[in-house]
Formats: sequence, C-alpha cells, structure tokens
Amino acid sequence: MNRSMRNTLLAAGVLAALALAVTFCGKKEEAKDAVTPGEYASGKIMRVPLIAWGADLVAINANGRSARTLKGSYFEREGINVELFREDNFMKQVDLFIKGDIVYLRGTMGMMNMAVERLSASPATRPVLVFQHSWSAGGDALVVKPGIASVAQLKGKTVAIQKNGPHVDYYLKLLKDAGLSFDEVKTVWTKDLVGPQGDTPMAKLARPDVDAAFVIIPDALSLTSQGKVGTGAEDSVKGARILLSTKTASKIISDVYAVRKDYFDKNKEQVRKFVKALMASEEEVRDLFRTKSANEYKELLKIGGKLLLDDPNATTGVEGMYYDAEIAGYNGNVRFFAEPNYPRNYQVLTREIQDSLIGAGIMTRRIDLLTAGWNYAELKAGLRYGDAVPGERFDPAKAVSVAERLGGDRTLFMFEIYFKPNQDAFPVAQYKREFDRVINFASTYGGALITVEGHADPMSFLRKQSEGAGEVVLKRIKQSAKNLSYSRAQAVRDQIVRYAKEKGIALDATQFTILGHGIAAPKFSVPKTSEEWQQNMRVQFRIMQVEAEEEVFRPLK
Repeated sequence: MNRSMRNTLLAAGVLAALALAVTFCGKKEEAKDAVTPGEYASGKIMRVPLIAWGADLVAINANGRSARTLKGSYFEREGINVELFREDNFMKQVDLFIKGDIVYLRGTMGMMNMAVERLSASPATRPVLVFQHSWSAGGDALVVKPGIASVAQLKGKTVAIQKNGPHVDYYLKLLKDAGLSFDEVKTVWTKDLVGPQGDTPMAKLARPDVDAAFVIIPDALSLTSQGKVGTGAEDSVKGARILLSTKTASKIISDVYAVRKDYFDKNKEQVRKFVKALMASEEEVRDLFRTKSANEYKELLKIGGKLLLDDPNATTGVEGMYYDAEIAGYNGNVRFFAEPNYPRNYQVLTREIQDSLIGAGIMTRRIDLLTAGWNYAELKAGLRYGDAVPGERFDPAKAVSVAERLGGDRTLFMFEIYFKPNQDAFPVAQYKREFDRVINFASTYGGALITVEGHADPMSFLRKQSEGAGEVVLKRIKQSAKNLSYSRAQAVRDQIVRYAKEKGIALDATQFTILGHGIAAPKFSVPKTSEEWQQNMRVQFRIMQVEAEEEVFRPLK
C-alpha cells in the first residue's frame, strides 16, 4: 500500500472500528459517563450500527446494498426494516444501547467484554451475543524495533497501545502465550489509534523510549517502509518491522453482533431472522468477491466505500478491508457458539479476555456473556456453504526448507516436551497438558508454521569419539540419532492430530513441519548430570511467523 493510499484510508477512517475509544476502565469513569437506561421504542425503523471493517459488507449487502432496507433484500424478505449507520466509537454505541436508541451492538469480543460490567448494571441492557461476523486475519499488527525477535523479548520493554481499544485483548493474549505477566512489560496507553500525529501508538513508536506498538495494517506498513524494515524516511521508524500480524494470529480478534437482553426476550424470532439474513448475505458476498464480475460487486464496493469510508470511490480500500477479515459464515458461527470443544469458541475467548483484563486492572470481576442459543440446524436451511471446511494453508513440500532456512528466526513462541531413553510412544495421559497447549497454539495462530523438532542426547556419540572410533562409525551414530529424533517428532505430531480429532477438533496437518536434529543442537553439549542428560532428549515446538514467505504460506483468500 503506497503512502497516498494509506493517508486516504486513514482520513476516511479505514478500520476505524478498531479505534473504539471507550472508557470502561474504572468505576469513576463509568460514573462520569453514566447514561440513564431506557427501553427501545418499537414501531420505527431500526437503526443498526456498522463499523469500518470488511465484514460489515455482509450487513450492507443484506440491506440491498443500501443504508435503508430495499425491496427484495435479504432483510426485507425476513420482514426486517433497518437503517444502517456507521459508529466507530464504541462508547457512543454503548450509550445509544443503554438509552434504548439502538438494540444491536457491533464490536469485537474484546470490546464486548470491556463493556460488559457497565452493560450488566441493568438486566435489560445485558448484551446477548447473536452472530459472529469474522476474525481479523491481517488487519492488525505488532510492530517492534531492533532487538525484539519474539514476544518473550517484550519483557522489560515499553509497548504503546490504544487504551481500551481493539488491540488490548490481542496484546494480553500474546503476553500470556509468551509466559509474561502484564506487569513485566511497561504499557504506554494512547487516547487514539490511527495516524502519525497525535496521541497514537504509531506516533509513540517514533519516541526513543518506546520499543513496540500495536497498530492497524496501514500504519504498520508505513512504520516498516511497506512491510519490510523501516528506513527512517517519511513516516517509518528506522529498523522497525512487523513481528506478527493477525494474518498469523488469526483467531484472536473476533467481530460480533450483540443485542439487548430485554429486546431479545420479547423479539427472539425477529433477531433470529436478522441472523438468518446475514448468513444468507454472507454467501452472496463470498460469491461476489470470488467472481468480481457482476455489477452487484461494483455496486457493493461503491456503497461500502460510502458507508464505511465516507467515500464511494474508495473501492480499493473496501476490497482490502474485506480480505483482512476471515468471514465466519454459518460453519464458523456453529463452531464459535455451539461446539464446546472448539479451542476458540466464545467461552474460551470470554474467559481468556476477562482473566487478562482483570490481571491488567481493566476489569474487576468475571461476568458471563449471554448467547442466543440458536438451533443451527434450522438456520442452515437454504444455505449452500454450511458444510464448508477450511482449506490447507501451507505447502508441505516447501515448509521444511523454509523452517530450516529461518532456524530460530521468526520464532514467536517456543516450548518443549521430554522423553525417556528408547521411548517411542507418547500417550495422551502423560502429555495431555502439552498437547492441549499445541492445539491451542495451532488454533489461535492459524497463519503460523509450527515446527515439531526432535533432539537426541550426544552421550553415545561422545563415548565412541573418546574411545577413538572411526569416522564411519561416528557418522553412522549421528545419522541414527537424526533418524530417531525425526521419528519421535513425527510420533508426537501424529499423536497430537489423533488426540485433536478425538476431541472433534480439525487441525490443518500442513501447519506442522517435522524436523529431526539428532545430536546437532543439544541443550548440554557435554551433559554432566542425569538431569542434563534427560533434558537433551526432547521434542521442541516452535511457532514461527512465516506470512512473508510466499513460497510456503498460502492465505485463505
């Protein structure tokens, strides 16, 4: 994306849904911003909020590619009459929601959870989750300065992030997965999100005392000289690079619709029709983006530009926004709301978001988020893509060479499991905790390559070497250790895939790459204790950022 396009998008508010400047952190702020609860007055055109995000094209299309419901549209067929309006300031949405001016909230799971304490002050305004729009799959990024090669290396560093914005749960999830607490990183909160000027993460990164920043992709590209390494020219920061984006961390930021509890209780069937219309529209939007030839496609981009970016000519920006979103669709909604074993369902996200918010002092207690409890078999009627399954995202033939070439570079997270001498089986009962952790990483970081690397102990080689064994014998020992370490790593990978399948979790097998290092990289080159000897016998997992490696990484769209 060139600089002029970036500035156009920022001026228009691209991804401004991500600039959800809310003030839910503390009772004083809640009291200051108190809004008198009201009841929604029926019998008028229902105003439904949008945010400047690609998934919101689905709602626009459902309305007949119009702000007001048109005859023949998906909404009109379901007997729904709405006026779509964009409100990127989530605090304003919440105020309207509490007053009864609107009954739907449009935001991320992080924003819903940061607002739930305030919204639950009255039973009437408790939010009920009814629909998952999408996952952010490329629209958000963590940009770092030189010297930071992994998330764990944020320890002791200073990170700039918008206060209570869309990246807070992203930030806290990364810290948790890296084994860091909130207090181990210095956080600089900003008022706003976008742009090189003002109180924004992008502007803060230019300061010498700030080491990293969470930003939207247009800002990330500017900071890093178009996704490479910042040169210091124009808006870039010298040496800055993207550590990872949501193209890698593809199951952290989830976009949803919620509805007021009192409205839902009285109008459940009407809400169900709203969701049904969105699901049907999603399939049509998918087809339009696949063919890109119909007049309806151009019409959708034009009205999308007008409603989401205040510019009907910003069609390129609208396309980019759509591709930065992984649309959930019917199948994604089933997984998110109705599959208890799905590693990234709404309960998992709610728990991890709220626990992190409590740990950071942003939230005071856990509060359950309510859901609609839809009968998805009924909602599936008439849909064409309900049984669609995710495709493979990596090229297995090239993944090994990429992993070997990168080595430890691009490693976001790393952990190990250990085994005994001559062990060739890895039962779930013994390794359940570690296997669950791998499944969580694979499900959360869908764009990351996960290497499963076997390591062997060098003692046998060292003994033969000290005894003066010949080169042929030593080479044979090395090769045997390499083969053994590879087979162990493969056995671990296969057991994890089987275990996930037994839990009803489908893993992308191409995401896992097997490497056998043998005795080439022991933890202890000359083990002196039994503990050191045993730590050399291990399988190491690396979660690697490879989204820039075009020969191995295949985006979903």
